[in-house]
Amino acid sequence: MPNSKPQRKGGYDVIKNGKGKSMPEKAVSFHGRGITSVAELRRLQTLPADLPSFVRGGVSLQANSKERPRLTKVLLNVTIQGSLGAVQVLMSPELAVDDLIAAAVSNYVKDRRRPVLPTSRPFDFDLHYSQFSLESLNREAKLAGLGSRNFFLCKKKVAVDGGGSGSGDCGVSSCSKEAEKGTKFGLLWLQFMNFLQ
Repeated sequence: MPNSKPQRKGGYDVIKNGKGKSMPEKAVSFHGRGITSVAELRRLQTLPADLPSFVRGGVSLQANSKERPRLTKVLLNVTIQGSLGAVQVLMSPELAVDDLIAAAVSNYVKDRRRPVLPTSRPFDFDLHYSQFSLESLNREAKLAGLGSRNFFLCKKKVAVDGGGSGSGDCGVSSCSKEAEKGTKFGLLWLQFMNFLQ
């Protein structure tokens, strides 16, 4: 009884044609089978056994120690008033808010962003948590203790008529005066609307 399986001869699959002649088809390696059975390759040991376990891939050093690893650098986003995008600053968490203001202003000027700042002195700016925050951050506070990585930088407003404190974007008293102006204008507008009816 003739065998329907092709026979191997010299690494090729041999198929017999109808006349009994053998013709090579394709190499066996073409089909993904090797000539000989594939023996499992021995893996070379590239690291000596006397290296510490964290280098060899064993138990890590952090799992053995009780203390948490310290952050060496923190990426902070500072949006400058009037600017489209935030300035990204990479700083140590041990530095103060004053250093962050100086670095953000320096990066903004160095990148030649628009609008151009009226001054490049860091002492002319205050840092806030957001544009809606009235109170500026303490310049001596550490960055690690702030609890945020996104901040808003705006120019200090000069105290007008002694109403503002001059230390923030707008002092609490000057902001309340601006709010009173807005409500007075709104009341006048409503009275005008009643007059038209």
